Amino acid sequence: MTIDAGVHRYPFGDPVRLDQHPMAAKLQREEPISRVRLPFGGEAWLVTRYAEVRSVLSDPRFGRAATVGREDVPRVRETPALPNVLTSMDPPELTRVRKLTMTAFTSRRVQELRPRAEQIVDELLTAMADSGSPADLVTALALPVPVTVICEMLGVPARDQHRFREFSDAVMSTTAVTAEERMAAYAELTTYLTEQIAVRRTDPTDDLLGALVAARDNEDRLTEDELITLGITLLVAGHETTANQISNFTYTLLTTPGAWERLRADPELVPTAVEELLRFIQLGNGGAFPRIASEDVEIAGTLVRAGEALFVDLQAANRDESVFEDPHALTLDRHHNSHLAFGHGFHHCIGAQLARLELQVALTALLRRFPNLRLAVPADEVPWKSGMLLRGPKSLPAAW
Repeated sequence: MTIDAGVHRYPFGDPVRLDQHPMAAKLQREEPISRVRLPFGGEAWLVTRYAEVRSVLSDPRFGRAATVGREDVPRVRETPALPNVLTSMDPPELTRVRKLTMTAFTSRRVQELRPRAEQIVDELLTAMADSGSPADLVTALALPVPVTVICEMLGVPARDQHRFREFSDAVMSTTAVTAEERMAAYAELTTYLTEQIAVRRTDPTDDLLGALVAARDNEDRLTEDELITLGITLLVAGHETTANQISNFTYTLLTTPGAWERLRADPELVPTAVEELLRFIQLGNGGAFPRIASEDVEIAGTLVRAGEALFVDLQAANRDESVFEDPHALTLDRHHNSHLAFGHGFHHCIGAQLARLELQVALTALLRRFPNLRLAVPADEVPWKSGMLLRGPKSLPAAW
């Protein structure tokens, strides 16, 4: 695990299902800011304790824009950060671009989507029931729900929605595909969005992509590259995390003694349970987004010098025993739950409310329609993705 004295390999190792690697908890207790070596780009700092993670996330002295295009920045993927992506921006550019999309993701606007989300889930579960037990919950429910919702918001035709699954898998990979394959998928997605934008310039629409085109053409609030990249970001990020989490939530509930039964008996607990599952589940594989210090900053008694790279481990922070009582237990009725699953500060997830809605709707419907749901294979036979930024099962065979 340790490469040189005081330097640790990061990510700590190959993921095992949704388990937290023991090194994360060890460092959090003993070395809340530690030195790590990434697969590409060399060494960086890693912050694992909740208070310091939250502080870094809202500190403008730790920026992402300085990582764009730089081969010398530590990272988990061969290719460096791309320009014009939300995750590679700093204020004020980040603030400007985020404002263009925030109105579509307010709590009120998202709640207006609930009836349509419930209809999508109900139709998918009806088809699953008609096909008979067992079924793969990944393809039957987890993937099509967020893909359909975000594509409808953006205005992507239904006939094209299946294409984004392959695009997204490639774009979100670390080692599952080659750098060339990942960039080829990104280029193909860019071409598709460019075509969709051209359609809206000829025939304006009132969907989210149409609104972004208008912001570019009529208000000059986006560059052309920002417009295309923002569309890609919303399509990929708008479904990838939620699709994995629907599967991860179901797997966790079905493999934690008494958890499924508890929610089945008290479905009103679902919103609280969703927050706890977001906190509890180890979704990321670590090392996703480096930040660069713009000046010398002291963190937990350690000096991070200007120009040095730093990572925060959100999952480790969500298991911090100084913040969460019994943090390694799944407590479905946990009410004091200020988790960082959606980040914090400048880069707090734009789609957090939409993700919550989709997760609540999917879980509520599963409990109602399939109260006796169970895994169709032993838990240790569920196949898991590898070489990706996010964890999730490749398939989730379920029976009822």
